[in-house]
Amino acid sequence: MSSRYRIVTVCTGNICRSPMAEVILRQAFQDSEVELDSAGTTDWERGSPIDPRAISVLEKHNVEIGSGHQARKFQPEDFVTSDLILALDTDHFDWLQRHAPSATNSEIRLLREFDPAADKADLGIADPWYGDLSDFEETYRLITAALPGVVEYVQTSAAGHA
Repeated sequence: MSSRYRIVTVCTGNICRSPMAEVILRQAFQDSEVELDSAGTTDWERGSPIDPRAISVLEKHNVEIGSGHQARKFQPEDFVTSDLILALDTDHFDWLQRHAPSATNSEIRLLREFDPAADKADLGIADPWYGDLSDFEETYRLITAALPGVVEYVQTSAAGHA
C-alpha cells in the first residue's frame, strides 16, 4: 500500500467531469505527495480519451492535461487504495455509497462540499456532455470553486496520514 495520499474523482463515463477534476487537482497538488486518479460509475466509455470540449476548456485555462487518459470504471479495489473519493454529482455519490464495503478507509464526499459558497441543497455538477462549450466552462468553474477547500482539507488529512 502506498504511503501517498490518494484521491479518485468519479463521474459517469470518466470522459468529462472526473478527468477535468483529476487534472485540475493534479495541477493544484503539484510537487506534493498526493496521487490523483479518476473513474466512472459505468464502463460505457471504457478506453475513451477525455472529451475534446473538456480539453478545449482546460487548455483555455492553462491546465496541464497530460496524455494517455483512458476512461475506466471505478473498481472495488479503489475503495481500498483511496483515501478520498470525490463524487462529481449526487448520483455518483449514491452509487459509491451503495457499492462501498462496510469496512472501508476511504472517505466518500461530493466535490462541491468543499466550496463554501455552494448551495448545500444542490452540490452536484451537471453532466456537460449533453450541452455545449458553456456547460464545460460551468463544470470548470464549479470544480475550481471547490479547489481551495479540497487542498486545505487534504493538506490537513495528509499530515495525519503519513
